[in-house]
Amino acid sequence: MTLASDAPAAAAELTVLAGGSMTASLKELGPRFERASGHRLAIRYAGTPELIKLATSGTPFDLGVVPVDVMKDAAARATFAGTPVDIARVGYGVAVRAGAAKPDVRTPAALKAALLAAKSVTLYPESAAGGYVLKTFERLDIADAMKAKLKPQAAPGDIPKAVASGEAELGVFLTNVLAGPGVELAGPFPAELQNDLVFVGAVAAASKNAAAAKAFIDYLGTPEAAAVLKAKGMTPG
Repeated sequence: MTLASDAPAAAAELTVLAGGSMTASLKELGPRFERASGHRLAIRYAGTPELIKLATSGTPFDLGVVPVDVMKDAAARATFAGTPVDIARVGYGVAVRAGAAKPDVRTPAALKAALLAAKSVTLYPESAAGGYVLKTFERLDIADAMKAKLKPQAAPGDIPKAVASGEAELGVFLTNVLAGPGVELAGPFPAELQNDLVFVGAVAAASKNAAAAKAFIDYLGTPEAAAVLKAKGMTPG
């Protein structure tokens, strides 16, 4: 891959706002882009509510690789230029500690029974994905029953760690986040409850490095980036 011809003569340092569930993918893709382009990335990972705050705080940033839910906030959307580009998407699932019995989650009724039977369930609530999981509990009419057994985490990457360590019996979140050492996927959400969370890329309207920011978004749409996204459990585009 060669991006040097697309970059400005002077290398830029790009401040990136990114969804926490993109961490594993961007930690691999970021350095590849840096090596090829000469630009440098300073990535701030956060959940959707915090990303909205960051985008609207007035603090300068150059681009976002964020859940599409960020763009549904009018004030946040106004801080981005142009039309957001779909980068990747991923659905929801349930994970257990490696070697543990895997509950049946193939139907809404089975998922409901598995969640009610679990002694503890972990998720990252301060995010669009966490919000969808909580709404799913409501749809299954178990929101109240789940409250006492929830083990909220401070970041997406803490979910598989909590399951692997035995802190939580089940992890319920985006399937790419649930992948990790000592953890196994029990299965995806049943089709009736499944939903893809879409991550989009967009240049900040006030960026002074718009060309370089766009180059990174363009890179995330390349076959090389698609291969990494797939390897990290996401569907490109």
